[in-house]
Amino acid sequence: MAQRGIREYHGKKLLSKYLKENPQWSLSYPGEVALITPQVSLDDAQGENPWIKETPLVVKPDMLFGKRGKYGLILLNATFEEAKQWINERMGKEIEVGKVKGVLTHFLVEPFVPHEKEYYVAIKTEETGDKIYFSYEGGIEIEENWEKVQEFFVPVLKNIEDVTINLENENIVRFIQMLHHFFVDYDFTYLEINPFSVNGLNIVPIDLVARLDDTAFFKDSEKWGDIEFPTPFGRSFTKEEELVRQLDEKSGASLKLTILNPEGRVWLMVAGGGASVIYADTIVDLGYGNELGNYGEYSGDPSEEETYQYAKAILEVMTKTKDPRGKILIIGGGIANFTDVAKTFKGIIRAIKEYQDKLKENNVRIFVRRGGPNYQEGLTSMRRLGEETGIPIEVYGPELHMTKVVKMSLGGEK
Repeated sequence: MAQRGIREYHGKKLLSKYLKENPQWSLSYPGEVALITPQVSLDDAQGENPWIKETPLVVKPDMLFGKRGKYGLILLNATFEEAKQWINERMGKEIEVGKVKGVLTHFLVEPFVPHEKEYYVAIKTEETGDKIYFSYEGGIEIEENWEKVQEFFVPVLKNIEDVTINLENENIVRFIQMLHHFFVDYDFTYLEINPFSVNGLNIVPIDLVARLDDTAFFKDSEKWGDIEFPTPFGRSFTKEEELVRQLDEKSGASLKLTILNPEGRVWLMVAGGGASVIYADTIVDLGYGNELGNYGEYSGDPSEEETYQYAKAILEVMTKTKDPRGKILIIGGGIANFTDVAKTFKGIIRAIKEYQDKLKENNVRIFVRRGGPNYQEGLTSMRRLGEETGIPIEVYGPELHMTKVVKMSLGGEK
């Protein structure tokens, strides 16, 4: 599972869409929101959203960072002209949020709704089910008042209706039940609405944060519609990261790449999200965190071509700069359930052959550890690759623990 943040705009649009398609909940949220970008001005947006000129407005950046109120980045109860001026003054400007600097490019505009009472609700996926948090006191001080938050748990294979939610307001109970069905149906991994207000059966999500399981894109693309997974605030993709991101969006498999240190000495090409965490954590625990070049994973049985393109992206960055000590590439993973190891290794082998001269120039040593369907064939191909290219490649199967191969590659064990 890969958690990807979405804009507040899209989260609110999806919630409104779900309620319209499921009238049995008898809850209402019109989803009157507009997204202002460098290409879409407030004047442009009001053509499709006439309410923009007919109601007081709320304006705030919509770029995957929180505490906007504390940074003075929320405009409340504004006229159309006030909102337009406020956006124009900030569009394209660099700001600092915490220790992160970035340029403002996207703003959410919605009606200003006066309210008296604010509540908090959040749902997050855990290994054995979904945990729901609720508080009668929502708002920016929720963390300081966490002892007032109630928790409910929905185990895997159970429904929210199987859980007792003892709250005084029946409409809030109904809203929480609906929200969990929405959460599951749309494959969210995290959903927080803080705060929200309730007026009878009318729901007002004032602030929303959400992450989706992007590996579900192949089955949810119609439900999600024109969704986007924006870059985290202050972060821009390298050419190689962007290539992998585009591969991932078009594939039913999962392909992830984050460049941590382009001049790093230790590089990973790991199958499986869990395995990628183990390999990276072991490298950090051994004191080589500052030399780790990348983090990522490929999983979900990617094709030979996809693993070829993925491996090329890593090798391209890895071989751009030299290290007098040489470099290390760990091609690892756990024991696959259904990923064809031999097939994915064919793509990796194609990439290594293509980059063999650069790998030799960089004095790269490769360590392979893998198990799963057809792993013997894959490991044999890797041994043969070392013989053919002259690149030092050590190959191990599932008999060797994942952490052991990391220690061996870094010179700690033989």
